[in-house]
Amino acid sequence: MPSTSKIAFIGSHSVRKTNAVHSFAGAVGRSGRSVEVGREVIRFNPLGLNEGATPEAQLWVIMAQIQQELELRKRAEVLVTDRAVIDNFAYFLRATRGEDPFELRPLVRKWCETYDLFVRLLPDVPLRVDGVRSTNTKFRNEIESILDTILPTYVPEDRLITIRASEVTESFDWASLVERLVGPPAPGEPAARPVTLIPTLWD
Repeated sequence: MPSTSKIAFIGSHSVRKTNAVHSFAGAVGRSGRSVEVGREVIRFNPLGLNEGATPEAQLWVIMAQIQQELELRKRAEVLVTDRAVIDNFAYFLRATRGEDPFELRPLVRKWCETYDLFVRLLPDVPLRVDGVRSTNTKFRNEIESILDTILPTYVPEDRLITIRASEVTESFDWASLVERLVGPPAPGEPAARPVTLIPTLWD
């Protein structure tokens, strides 16, 4: 199997990342390529989440993110992840008030090099009540502000695409993004087509 291409959908919470991940993965599959999806690991965090998350809780998330990506990286031609190390690092920095007590910066910088593409979804949609994630607008804005600060340092501009969350609808056409990540389809293979979003609790 050829080397796996890895794309991460990133941003704060409740910006339709999970819907985008499944929709994009469907478009990859329709283009004739094998695809694996990495789930948002925060849902499995035994140490807490949202505004009250501790530095240790966010450290767990970063380590779990890396572990999942290592486990999935050889299973398909394309790996699509719901979050990446970089946006999980933003939550970590909020929990530590900008400090780095576990000296994660070199690891985050190096791991960001393993992604072929990042898609950041910008929060122009309201927060949803799902019983799990915070509905505190101030909290989400704090994470977005941290992302604004750290992304230019850790993610090359040519590997970052931004999309407004409101654009992630059933009619969104992922074809150009699929082609940018893995190239045009081989002769005889179908082009990527828009696919129906998979409803999820997490986004």
